[in-house]
Amino acid sequence: MLTSSFQARLDAVKRAIKKIGVDSLLIFNIINIRYLTGFTGSSGFLFITHKHNVFVTDFRYKEQAHKEINGWDIIIEAGNRIQIIDKLIKKTFSKITGFESSISYNFYRKLTKSKTTLRDVDGVVEQIRLIKQEEEIEKIKLAIKRAENAFLETKPLIKEGQTELKLSNLLEERLKKQGCRCLPFDIIVASGPNSAMPHAKPTDRRFQKGDMIIIDWGGEADGYFSDMTRTFLLNGGKDYRKKTAIYNIVLRANQKSISSVKPGIKSKKIDSIAREYIKAKGFGNYFGHGTGHGVGLEVHEAPRITWNQNTILKHNMIFTIEPGIYIPELGGVRIEDMVIVKEAGCEVLTQLPKKLEII
Repeated sequence: MLTSSFQARLDAVKRAIKKIGVDSLLIFNIINIRYLTGFTGSSGFLFITHKHNVFVTDFRYKEQAHKEINGWDIIIEAGNRIQIIDKLIKKTFSKITGFESSISYNFYRKLTKSKTTLRDVDGVVEQIRLIKQEEEIEKIKLAIKRAENAFLETKPLIKEGQTELKLSNLLEERLKKQGCRCLPFDIIVASGPNSAMPHAKPTDRRFQKGDMIIIDWGGEADGYFSDMTRTFLLNGGKDYRKKTAIYNIVLRANQKSISSVKPGIKSKKIDSIAREYIKAKGFGNYFGHGTGHGVGLEVHEAPRITWNQNTILKHNMIFTIEPGIYIPELGGVRIEDMVIVKEAGCEVLTQLPKKLEII
């Protein structure tokens, strides 16, 4: 029997199937499979109709599937996957079959030989994942807590002479001690001129006086992730006033965007508030990425908070707000928080201080 949360997710998928007018739906995205079933393996697919819930995997995951999945018919494939799909289509009299476009072109060509009409219905599960259930919210909050605790243990090691790579490794070690079984992404520690690269990889560069230091990291809890960024300034060096001014501009852009979050507002508007503020301060050419992104079973998922996305924000959507300014040679600043949309505004889930810290 399905738990109430998994039943609610499956019911939502079946309503979507009815709405888009397909008889069955094939799910291949392993993240979507986990969301709908709780399966944590790396291979399998789902076949869903109004009356059937079928999970298919291979022999490697036979025992795991039976332990993790309830309320689904489980098939262990021992041969051609296309043949299994053909049999399911025939058994359920599925005339129109929806599928996720994440499959390879080669697999799609084989699938076209099945006796059904194929329809690309990409994004069905992702649209449901946009709204987080209470148990998902609790897991994300735990992922945030683990990440913040690990950082606070590592923070005293941010000092002149420390290397980016060493600090990154120490933070990763503490994240795992906090209970994170995996990391959502490779930790970013970027100092001095390297901080002008939004996705810089840690190097053996040693922190120097006057460095801006960007640290971007996240935690994990039962497959759910967190994502946050803080920027620090090492005391001394050149261009102190300019670096301080840039930091405060990014901080204000972060705060203004967060203050605008509420149900009904479009994601594009949230982005424009940060972008227009930074532009008005003369640094528009130095902020090129989106203002935020959803976080859940993936560290980058819907909704996208950027200039070309018009997602209407709804209660219990979770995403980041992370404006930045990156100036070659001088360095960069990014301040990233996670927020959840509430009935009247939003709640900031990340709790680390944001006022500029000069170390």
